[in-house]
Amino acid sequence: MGIAEECGREVLETIPLVMRAIREEMRKRRTADLSVPQFRALAYLRSYPKASLSDAAEHVGTTLPSMSKLMTGLVTKGYVRRRESPEDRRCVVLTLTQDGKSVLAAARKEAQERLAEMLTGLSEKDGLTITQAMRTLRLLFAAGTADAPERSEDGAHERDRTDPPGSGGVLC
Repeated sequence: MGIAEECGREVLETIPLVMRAIREEMRKRRTADLSVPQFRALAYLRSYPKASLSDAAEHVGTTLPSMSKLMTGLVTKGYVRRRESPEDRRCVVLTLTQDGKSVLAAARKEAQERLAEMLTGLSEKDGLTITQAMRTLRLLFAAGTADAPERSEDGAHERDRTDPPGSGGVLC
C-alpha cells in the first residue's frame, strides 16, 4: 500500500471519530433553546453572512420549507436577521445578529477547550505533528473550493464573507 492510500485510509477512519467528538461537544455546549440543525445554520451564517435560504438548506441538508421554519425560529430568538436582498426583492439575505454570534462563539470556545482537554495527553511532538497535518489537510481540501484556508480571528473565512459556495453571488 502506498503512502497516499495509507493516508486516505487513516483519514476515512479518523475524521468520522473526530467529527463525532466535535458534534457531541457542540450538542453539550449549545444553549437549551437551540437544536443541532439551528446551531449548524448559525455556524454556516458565520462563514457566509449573506447566504440565502437555499444555501443554508443545502448546507444543513434539509428542505427549503424546513429551513424556512428553522430560520423563522432563529429570527424569533434574535439570532438571525432576515432582510430583503437589495439585488432582488424576491430573495432574502440571512445574517447573524450580535446575539447569534455570541451564542455560537461561546459554544465553539467551550467545545474547543474540551477538545484541547482530550488532547492534553499528547507529547509536544505528537501535538505539533497533528497540528501540521490538520493545516496541510485544510489547505489540500480547501484548494479549488470556495473555502479559503485563511481565517480571521473569529474563525470566519475572509474571502467568503459575501458569497456562499455555489451561489455565484446570487442570493436566491
